[in-house]
Amino acid sequence: MPIAAYVQSAVFLLLAAAALFGGAGKLTIPGFWVYWIILAAIMAASLVGLDPDLARERMRPGGQKPPLALRLFAFVLVAHWLIAGLDRGRFHWSDTVPLWLQVAGFIALAGGYALCFWAMRENRFFSSIIGIQSDRGQHVIDSGPYAFVRHPGYISGILVMFGSGLALCSWMAWTILVVFSVPFLMYRVVAEDRVLHSDLPGYRDYAARVRSRLVPGIW
Repeated sequence: MPIAAYVQSAVFLLLAAAALFGGAGKLTIPGFWVYWIILAAIMAASLVGLDPDLARERMRPGGQKPPLALRLFAFVLVAHWLIAGLDRGRFHWSDTVPLWLQVAGFIALAGGYALCFWAMRENRFFSSIIGIQSDRGQHVIDSGPYAFVRHPGYISGILVMFGSGLALCSWMAWTILVVFSVPFLMYRVVAEDRVLHSDLPGYRDYAARVRSRLVPGIW
């Protein structure tokens, strides 16, 4: 695994901790620790279990810096952590998420990250941008979660986006993350599917076999 992947993971975890606990002004919110441990666990699993070549591609997709849209997405992610910290620890604007929904949020968060890890284990072409990776010999992947839906990575993203604010017990953080992320992810599903149909050999046949983009039997 490239050294930059370890550095990027450490920065991600430090940002999450600084935004959550710094925003809250205290370290005594158990839910924040559970949330951070889930992040740390998926980061550790990714560093140990993923293809190093995939890590390089995701850090510099197509050999370039991540596009502006993805950098803005990262900003929204950090912003919702900070808002959750301020909400829970200081101002209590909207920290009224019932316990059962917080638990559901943690399940969605952990399940989403687990599904993403599974998809990346199966698909070494799991890039953060839309395009065909001809230089890496991209071909159709139809194993693992791709045997059931064509875009499991986006299912995982949507689960994380819906679960995160609930797990952090902040309706305001939940609203900001969902409003600014889920429409973007849905657009990406349609745009990426169109590109794959057009440019990836064998994808049309795969799509005829696996008809669902996101939800089996529905869409």
